[in-house]
Amino acid sequence: MTMVKTRFAPSPTGRMHVGNLRTALYSYLIAKHAGGSFMLRIEDTDQERFMEGALDIIYRTLSYTGLVHDEGPDKDGGVGPYVQSERCRQGIYKKYAEQLVRQGDAYYCFCTKERLESLRRTVAGKEISAYDKHCLHLSKEEIQAKLDAGEPYVIRFNMPLEGTTTFHDEIYGNITVNNDELDDLILIKSDGYPTYNFANVVDDHLMGITHVVRGNEYLSSTPKYNRIYEAFGWEIPTYIHCPLITNEDGQKLSKRSGHSSFEDLLDQGYVKEAILNFVALLGWSPAGEREIYSLPELVEIFDYTHINKSPAVFDMTKLKWMNGEYIKAMDEDSFYKLASPYLDKYLKEGLDKRKIAAMVRTRISVLPDIEEQVDFFNAVPDYDVSMYINKKSKSTLETSRQILGDVLPLLEAAESFDNDTLFAILSDYAKANERKINIVMWPLRTAVSGKMATPAGATGLMEVLGKEESLCRIRAAIAKLDEA
Repeated sequence: MTMVKTRFAPSPTGRMHVGNLRTALYSYLIAKHAGGSFMLRIEDTDQERFMEGALDIIYRTLSYTGLVHDEGPDKDGGVGPYVQSERCRQGIYKKYAEQLVRQGDAYYCFCTKERLESLRRTVAGKEISAYDKHCLHLSKEEIQAKLDAGEPYVIRFNMPLEGTTTFHDEIYGNITVNNDELDDLILIKSDGYPTYNFANVVDDHLMGITHVVRGNEYLSSTPKYNRIYEAFGWEIPTYIHCPLITNEDGQKLSKRSGHSSFEDLLDQGYVKEAILNFVALLGWSPAGEREIYSLPELVEIFDYTHINKSPAVFDMTKLKWMNGEYIKAMDEDSFYKLASPYLDKYLKEGLDKRKIAAMVRTRISVLPDIEEQVDFFNAVPDYDVSMYINKKSKSTLETSRQILGDVLPLLEAAESFDNDTLFAILSDYAKANERKINIVMWPLRTAVSGKMATPAGATGLMEVLGKEESLCRIRAAIAKLDEA
C-alpha cells in the first residue's frame, strides 16, 4: 500500500491567510492520521508577487503552530529542490513541457499581447478570453524559424475540443465538464517560468504526492490538471477540495477584514492553540458535541470525508469564546509569559504583575481585554457615587460611608497588608457589627477600583495596590461621599 504523502505549497506573498493555514493543517492531519509524510514546497514562480520576508513567515508559522514538515527546503527528503524557482533553474519544467510538445499534447505559441487582447469577448455580461489554437497549426519550419529569430513564446497545452472530462473529488464527488470549456492553458510563460498549474502537476508527481488538499476555487482547474496527468501517463492523486471561508455576511474572507491572517489574529490577542483549533473546524466537524481539541487529538480523530461542501463561516464570537477557554486552561506561568507584554504596556511600574495576571486569566477572552481589567491599578477612574448603592445587598450611600469610615483606622493599624490578613480584619469587623461580609466588601472594592467589575475582590486588590495606595484611595472615597 502506498504511503500517504501530502504537501503544503504556499507562495511567499505576505502573511499567511487563514485559508492557507487550514490547507496546511488539513494536509498535516491527513498525513499524520495515516502515518504518512507531510512536505513543504515553496511555490515562487510568480516573481512579481514575491514579498521580502514572506518565507520567514511561512517557516515561523508552521513551526509555531506545530505543523512540522517531514521534508522541505530545510529537510531534504530526496526529491528536491523544494523551491520552484530552483527547480525552474534546473530546467525541470521546460523538459517536461517540451516532452508534451514532442508528443503533440502541447505547442509553441508566439501570439502577441495585442492579438490575445483581440480574442476577448463578453458572454452574459462577463469578459472572457479563449485561445483559438492559432499557433497549433504552425508548421515545424515556421516554428523553428520563429525560435531561431528569438521571438517570445509560451508553451500551451492542447486541450480537446470535443467530449467531456470527469474527475473525482473526495468531498464534491464526480464532476464532469465539457472539453470545449477548457482553454489551452499556458504551461511555460514567456519568461521561462512555469505557470502555477503546470508546476503543480509536475512537482506533485515527481515528489510522490498522493493527496492534494486545496480550496474549492481550484475545482474548475482540476480537469485541466487531469488532462496533463493523462498526457504523461501519470497516476492522478486523491483530490480534497475544501469549502470557501466567508465572513459573517457570507462574503469571502478578504485581507481587508483585519482578521484574515494568522498573524492578524496573533496581533489581536488570540493564542495559537485556539486559532489552530478554530481553523480545524472551518468546514470540518468531528462526531459529537466537543469542540476543544489539541493538535495530537486532531491527528487522532481527523477524517477528511467529514469535510463539508457548504461555505464555512468565520465566526468571531465563537473564536473569542474558544480563545477564552484556552486561556482559562493555561497554567499561571504560561499565561504570565503571554500576558507580560500587555501588562507592561497597560500597568505602571512597581505593581506585582504576576499576581495581577493570575487575577485576570479567567476573566478575559483575548489578551487586549487585559487593559480594561487592570487600568484602575494605575489610577482610580472618575466614577459616580451611585456605584456605592447595591440594591442586592441593600447598601446605601450612608452605609457605604459608615463602613469606609469604620474600617479605615483598622486598615491603618494593620501590620500586614496581605489578602488573608485583610480578609480576617474585615470579617471580624463585619461580625462585630452584625453585617454580612459582602456588604463590607462592596464599598471597599468600589473605593479602591472605581469600577463595577474587577478581576478580584477588595482584599486581593488592596494587597496588590499596597497599604499606602489603598488607604489613599479609601480616604479619597470618603471625601467623595461626604461631598455627595
